[in-house]
Amino acid sequence: MLLMQFSAAGTDFPSIDTWTPEEIQAHIGFMREVNAKLAADGEFVQAEGLGGPQQARIVRAGENGAPVVTEGPFAETKEFLAGWWIVDCETPQRAAEIAAHISTAPGPGGRPLNMPIEVHPVMSAPPQEM
Repeated sequence: MLLMQFSAAGTDFPSIDTWTPEEIQAHIGFMREVNAKLAADGEFVQAEGLGGPQQARIVRAGENGAPVVTEGPFAETKEFLAGWWIVDCETPQRAAEIAAHISTAPGPGGRPLNMPIEVHPVMSAPPQEM
């Protein structure tokens, strides 16, 4: 699983809500091209972009298991998950190559964002020793 994180700290580009429509279209077009190439190579499983933190909610079980919903992430949160891909790769190195390419998604002025992409193996079951 490849996780695209966004962090307001340590980035040298403005938030996407300040980009021009053309810059947003180029960014989304890049993501569509990534997905199409992964599908053509037989590596695509799933990908989704996520709404920003202003749309996120935190849910906890309340009395009798009823959901208690609060707005979040909260003001102290400086990072959020922007989207993910699930890919089926032969090696961890291939997953890293895909993540590096995704990191080059264009931002303002067409410059690569070089956003961090976390790479996690997806486990089908706990290890035998558990």
